[in-house]
Amino acid sequence: MARKISTDGSFADVTAGEALSLSGVLYTARDAALKLMENAPPFDLNGAFIYFAGPSAAPAGYVIGSIGPTTSGRMERYIERLLSLGVKGFIGKGALNPAPFKRYGGVYLCAVGGAGALYAGCVRSAEIAAYPELGCEASRRLEVEDMPLICGISAK
Repeated sequence: MARKISTDGSFADVTAGEALSLSGVLYTARDAALKLMENAPPFDLNGAFIYFAGPSAAPAGYVIGSIGPTTSGRMERYIERLLSLGVKGFIGKGALNPAPFKRYGGVYLCAVGGAGALYAGCVRSAEIAAYPELGCEASRRLEVEDMPLICGISAK
């Protein structure tokens, strides 16, 4: 059974391999947004969670379209800088270097590739937070409820 946890809570006791049910605020960002974000954050990154995702358009009657995770390895070059700016954690798929997470105390939560429709069902609200000119890669502010994830790298 997955432990319920909130993005505004502490992740100090979360362990690698632990199943989580995440609720709270996330920001989406992929390559193009992260490149802009690392030098001039468009919103307060302190305590933020960044989900490596670029959702598809929302079908009629839905908050958001499919929102599956992007391969995290492509984003790795931005992680240490964003953790130093206060980002609490990242969500994506695939392996990452644990060293920056140990250094800054962040966490990496793993999402299942191919489960974009499942994750879309966890999104309660979505709005453009920054970079609307990037289209589907714009950074969005999402409110999620009971998003199923696994801790890939803990702060420990």
